[in-house]
Amino acid sequence: MRRLFPVTDLTPADNEGEWSLDRLADAYAYPEQEGPWLRANMVSTLDGAAQHDGRSQPISCKSDMRIFGTLRGLADVVVAGAETVRLEGYRPARAREAFAARRAAAGQGPAPAIAVVSGSLDLDFSLPLFVSPLVPTLVLTGAGAPADRIEAARKAGAEVVIAGEGSGADPARAVRELADRGLKRLLTEGGPRMLGQFVAAGVLDELCLTLSPMLTAGDAQRIAGGPSVAVPERFALTSVLEEAGFLFTRYRRI
Repeated sequence: MRRLFPVTDLTPADNEGEWSLDRLADAYAYPEQEGPWLRANMVSTLDGAAQHDGRSQPISCKSDMRIFGTLRGLADVVVAGAETVRLEGYRPARAREAFAARRAAAGQGPAPAIAVVSGSLDLDFSLPLFVSPLVPTLVLTGAGAPADRIEAARKAGAEVVIAGEGSGADPARAVRELADRGLKRLLTEGGPRMLGQFVAAGVLDELCLTLSPMLTAGDAQRIAGGPSVAVPERFALTSVLEEAGFLFTRYRRI
């Protein structure tokens, strides 16, 4: 059984079948506002693991991937760290007919751009993500990044965005640079280190967290890594969906 429990209405919806993409798109719509909105989408096991054997897929499920696709279908840009791009085998985002009308009405292109955050630019620029995307891939880095790698990225067709004065991108500046390019509906899919940087910078507006009913033990990373913040930041629960023990939650910054 699939149930939708909006925080404002705890009456279960009568929906025994698969959630429709239209319904999910309505449930996960970005708020109407002038500035950027940074949303994160992550999955965690009951014991806090964000991955198993280095990947998130083993702790996910079909409905989690359906929500994953919906969140991409609503975003202007998907932001991911270089390590996640390598481990998860990122490919260009594709246009999906199910979201075409919504995207056109919102003034969006046919598919979200992918923005890869990297300081070293140790990336394979011959991959489809860089040479054959529907929308040009962006590479977010710092002014001190290796000049030869910046040139290699540009030759491959990527748009290099300088978002920091050092070797890497500054999280808050990265959000501003993307927003200045009209990419205000931001979605980050990790990894944990990059999400931790967004949290520490105080620029994360929303967390879509799937709680997987699995236990893995081991020493896998949590959904956010890096140094801890001085004072924990409080988020408010805005909605919960449930299927087969998986909880699909949304939290917004208070």
